[in-house]
Amino acid sequence: MKIYPNVAGEGKKKKKKGEEPEKKHNLQITERGVVAVQQFNLNIADKEFIVLVGPSGCGKSTTLRMIAGLEEITEGEISIDGRVVNDVPPKDRDIAMVFQNYALYPHMTVYDNMAFSLKLKKVDKKTIDQKVREAAEILDITQYLDRKPKALSGGQRQRVAIGRAIVREPKVFLMDEPLSNLDAKLRNQMRAEIIKLRQRINTTFVYVTHDQTEAMTLGDRIVIMRDGFIQQIGTPQEVFNHPANLFVAGFIGTPQMNFFDDAELVLKDGKYSVNLYGTHFELNEEKQAKLRANGAKAGTVTLGVRPEHMMLCGDDSELHVTGTVDVSEMMGSSIHLHSNVHGKDVVLVVSTVDLPEKHRQGFTYGETVKIAFSGDVMHVFDTSTGMALT
Repeated sequence: MKIYPNVAGEGKKKKKKGEEPEKKHNLQITERGVVAVQQFNLNIADKEFIVLVGPSGCGKSTTLRMIAGLEEITEGEISIDGRVVNDVPPKDRDIAMVFQNYALYPHMTVYDNMAFSLKLKKVDKKTIDQKVREAAEILDITQYLDRKPKALSGGQRQRVAIGRAIVREPKVFLMDEPLSNLDAKLRNQMRAEIIKLRQRINTTFVYVTHDQTEAMTLGDRIVIMRDGFIQQIGTPQEVFNHPANLFVAGFIGTPQMNFFDDAELVLKDGKYSVNLYGTHFELNEEKQAKLRANGAKAGTVTLGVRPEHMMLCGDDSELHVTGTVDVSEMMGSSIHLHSNVHGKDVVLVVSTVDLPEKHRQGFTYGETVKIAFSGDVMHVFDTSTGMALT
């Protein structure tokens, strides 16, 4: 847990008995101060790549800084390789951190930036030279070793920052949004570089990002955070296919999942179905079993369906809902189709290959479309708690 204490003069007003703690900017404010991270429990395996992901202000960078020793831990313990490090200074934790803003020394060459930590440790010159050149080779920055950081692009500076961490051969690599300052093309390229780097140096990574594409492509497991709490921990496939609640379901996936908060869960002859605007969609057996295990009761629920799991159907299909086209976004191989279904914006991702000729360039505003989906792609959530029932 991490609590930032109240500044003198703040928070002295006593709360009445039973009064809820104040919430401000998604953070809880208690008599002790602002709670930035709460009840965070996580075991990271050796050589695992863990990604902490969530919106701005959810506590992911604070958690990383606590692991690094840059933030004091208010409650709890952090162990690295079996050793409790709460009171161990950052330099003795055998970790290396790569920051969002690179944090390179502007007056030093790339070579000196990468060699600096080893010089402080009094490592001999021959070993330093070997390690720096090996790291530069891995990152393809050998040709820049004599340059100063100001003569490098953002992507090259980020490689230097990663190289400076590699030469130390730490037990743990901490990365705090290292790609957020790069443009989209370079970010994709650097993401691939980090995957390759991980295969070559095979150590433990803890990576912080707000970009769920980075989280999905890089992580062995993803930790999704919100307001200082962990929402779900799982592999990329687990959090995509089985989101624990409405927040995770909406956060993971692009475009985000479509939600219908006025759907009705129907239980008849021991079988569950979802009634959406008069059409009954039956769930598959796996989801039926989960609903039974959770003791789901008939009544209003929130139905979630991902845009890529929705399809357009013809007039002969009985199981569909009807919408009208608002926006048709041509994405090349697919169209992102925004349609108005009973006052809700519902997005479909439709492959242009599957469309008739007249629709391959897009759809016209106001055009009527029939939308269908199957029972194995439906997610059912408790409307009041937001928790997944399937």
